[in-house]
Amino acid sequence: MSTHADLPLFYRMVPSEELQNRGLVQLLVHFEWNWVGVLRKDTEGGEHFLSTLEPMLAQNGICLAFTETLDNNVGFYYLHEMIQSFEKNVNTLLDTKASAIIIYGETETITWLTVFLMANMLSPLPYRRPVMKVWIFTAQTDVILHLLLKGFDVQMLHGALSFTIHSKEVAGFQEYLHNIHLADDERNGFIKPFWEQAFDCVLSSSSSLADFSDPCTEEEKLESLPAPFFEMSMTGHSYCIYNAVYVLVHALHAMYSSRSTSRVMDNCSKSASRDLEAWKLHSFIQRTSFNNNAGDEIAFNEHGELAGGFDITNLITFPNNSYVRVKVGRLDPQAPVGKELDLNEEKIQWHQNFTQLPPFSLCNDKCQPGHNKQKKEKDIFCCYDCVFCPEGKMTNQTDMDACISCSEDQYPDQGRDSCIPKVQSFLSWTETLGIILTSLALFLVLITGLVLALFIKRRDTPFVKANNRSLSYLLLVSLLFCFLCSLLFIGQPNKVTCLLRQIAFGIIFSLAVSSVLAKTIVVIMAFTASRPGSKFHKWVGNRLAYCIVWSCSLIQVGICALWLGTSPPSPALNTHLFTDKIILECNEGSVTMFYSIWGYMVFLSIVSFSVAFLARKLPDSFNEAKFITFSMLVFCSVWLSFVPTYLSTKGKDMVAVEIFSILASSGGLLGCIFSPKCYIIVLRPDLNSKEQLVRKKHPCS
Repeated sequence: MSTHADLPLFYRMVPSEELQNRGLVQLLVHFEWNWVGVLRKDTEGGEHFLSTLEPMLAQNGICLAFTETLDNNVGFYYLHEMIQSFEKNVNTLLDTKASAIIIYGETETITWLTVFLMANMLSPLPYRRPVMKVWIFTAQTDVILHLLLKGFDVQMLHGALSFTIHSKEVAGFQEYLHNIHLADDERNGFIKPFWEQAFDCVLSSSSSLADFSDPCTEEEKLESLPAPFFEMSMTGHSYCIYNAVYVLVHALHAMYSSRSTSRVMDNCSKSASRDLEAWKLHSFIQRTSFNNNAGDEIAFNEHGELAGGFDITNLITFPNNSYVRVKVGRLDPQAPVGKELDLNEEKIQWHQNFTQLPPFSLCNDKCQPGHNKQKKEKDIFCCYDCVFCPEGKMTNQTDMDACISCSEDQYPDQGRDSCIPKVQSFLSWTETLGIILTSLALFLVLITGLVLALFIKRRDTPFVKANNRSLSYLLLVSLLFCFLCSLLFIGQPNKVTCLLRQIAFGIIFSLAVSSVLAKTIVVIMAFTASRPGSKFHKWVGNRLAYCIVWSCSLIQVGICALWLGTSPPSPALNTHLFTDKIILECNEGSVTMFYSIWGYMVFLSIVSFSVAFLARKLPDSFNEAKFITFSMLVFCSVWLSFVPTYLSTKGKDMVAVEIFSILASSGGLLGCIFSPKCYIIVLRPDLNSKEQLVRKKHPCS
């Protein structure tokens, strides 16, 4: 009936089935029921209903658990077929995980369902199945539901939801029902069979119920019937008929009242005026618009449809086998598409067998927070497995398709169902490792200061002079600042410390290594210049040493200046290194410049080691090249072991490794070069004389 091609004069007084289908889908989506069943009869209407509904369900993520199609020969008069149908469908209908089952209602479908449920109830206890279903009835069942419940345990349908055609109470309808009596049957032929069914009596001996029921007294009153078996209020179907009659009345009145019709009436006989053709009413029906006695506006749209909607009712039963239908929602055809359903969930009463309210109707249990859905192989999309979220991700809602990441300053908890703030991590002054490194650095600063003080105090002694005291002072001061600059790596990084960390260490350490190199070259030049006829005598002195120190150091200063001018270091938050921590660190800016500084220090160290190694066996008594060689060997060993250790650690442990390497390498230089000198100055003053120093100046002396 959706097209006017074959029925151009067709007018729809009932709401469109398309609106009901949209309402069904919206109802399922509202309760998150994605695994539902459909029970319908093998008719053209049932086939059309299923073919229309199924694509709409799929578009909204809803799957059909089953579709049961009943044969045409199903009804009270086919008891054998009913029993066979029960045995065939009992497992599917009652054992399925689908709690929501849609009943596409025709009389035989509801008949089958009532007999089916009654057969299950009467089954022996071991074979009886608990009925935990939400029955969803379409509007087609509304007119016959109450007739079929007589003598049936209505408790099994408690909590059912039903789509009913929207209706309102019409003034005078109650009085009309009170005044109905059997004499009215002469006009419509309906009252007598209805009377026999409603009052369970017979009006004549020829009735098919004569052997099973008592005769009717003909004094029965409709208002005496229990409310569940006869509703005194106007049903939706009756409301449509009521409106249809008044539409026709208004159209006839408009046609007779029109001037053109009046002129025709004047020229025609009275009998001809009564012989009206239906098509003449068409234009008047199209233009009909009025308010009925219930206050509803009655008017057709351009498609010949009355803009009526559906009510959603909830079936509530009582122990005395009576029931009421409570309106819990409405389908408004005037609402935007997809928003037609208006539901008051708080009014709904569910079946007492349900432990979860609203009940679930799912292929499998919902995935709890901390899990995500994973599609099963060869299964439809409504059935899935629940998989625990991987590390670093979480879900905080049920049935999430994928795990999500927390914000950068948070991380998932152990259950992967919520995010908790990350802890800021850096090498602090107050933690054990920070205290140990700080204490070690300050201790080495103190030792270096004492050595420097000792050399200054004994500056005029032959041993201090013979070891190039100016370079010794410079080396000791450099080592002192090397120990101090390691403290820049401890504590929360800020803009100043990030700028000074690598640059200060690079310049100061280059100055120290340059001093060591200068010391070694001075030893070689002094030995060479001491030979007879040597031309290197003019190179011996402080000028050569200072030239080596400052030229080597200025190269490092230039690299650092270029680094500061292009991409200087800055504080940064590393949120990706650890799952549960935010690492406060220094972003080194240009990686190339960072490695250039370290590469230059490695180059100076290799040159110093090579020169010291070549000069280690020179026969001067003041030759300290062998101590420098050993110190540079310690230095290189420390930094060679530093590289893999540094790369294998993360966070504040990397900072601790770098601090330890700075202290170890600087301490190696201090210990290997100056401990023998301090031993002679403090414990063997007898060796600290000019005669002792020149005694073994040459092997032949």
